[in-house]
Amino acid sequence: MIKNDWNKILELEFKKPYFKDLLNFIDDEYNNKIIFPKREDVFNAFNFCSFANTKVIILGQDPYHNYNQSHGLAFSVLKGNKIPPSLRNIYKELNSDLGLDIPLHGDLTSWANQGILLLNTILTVETHTPLSHKDKGWEYFTDAVINILNNDDKPKVFVLWGNNAINKRELITNSNHLIISSSHPSPLSARHSFFGSKVFSKTNDFLIKNGIQDINFIIR
Repeated sequence: MIKNDWNKILELEFKKPYFKDLLNFIDDEYNNKIIFPKREDVFNAFNFCSFANTKVIILGQDPYHNYNQSHGLAFSVLKGNKIPPSLRNIYKELNSDLGLDIPLHGDLTSWANQGILLLNTILTVETHTPLSHKDKGWEYFTDAVINILNNDDKPKVFVLWGNNAINKRELITNSNHLIISSSHPSPLSARHSFFGSKVFSKTNDFLIKNGIQDINFIIR
C-alpha cells in the first residue's frame, strides 16, 4: 500500500483488527460505489512524503468529493481543476505572508515532495457525500500516525486549521514540536484567525532555528 519507510513503521497498525475491518469496508465501497480518490491514490500523502523526510504536518478532514479533484493529498487538487475556496484562501495567506505569486493550479505535490505530510484524517469519501466515511476506522489510523510523528523527537511543525484539526492537539505532547493553529481557511471562517496567521513564515523560522532545511512554498 505504501512504498517507502512508512510501510515498515505502520506495519503493526496494518495488522490490527480495526484496520482489517476498514479495508474490507473500503473494498466493498470501491466495488459498489464511486469513491474518491482513486484506489491507488489513497495513501499518496505517505508515498509522496516519507517518514524520514517529514518536517511539517498539515491536517485536513476528508477528500474532495467531486470527480477528478482529490488525489490523496489534503487540500490539494489535480491540475486542470478550479482551485477550491479553502485552497484559494491558503494561497492568499501565502501571498500576504511570503509575497509569493498566487499559483495558477491547486496541485500541492511540490510541497509533499519537500517533507509536508498533507494528511486528511479520513482518507476516502463517496462521491458528492462529504464525511461519508467518517467513523469507519480512518480516524483510528490517522491518530496512530499523529502519535508516531509526535513520539519522534525530530522537530516538526503541526499545522491545525479549524476545529476538526485543533481537536488533535491533545495527541501532540512532545515539546520538540511546534503547533500552529488557527481558524479553517474556508470562506466561512478564514477571517477569524487564519488570515494574518503567518503560518508559512512561522513554519520556516522554526525549521531553520532547528537546523532543518526550510520549505520552498512556491507551487510548481
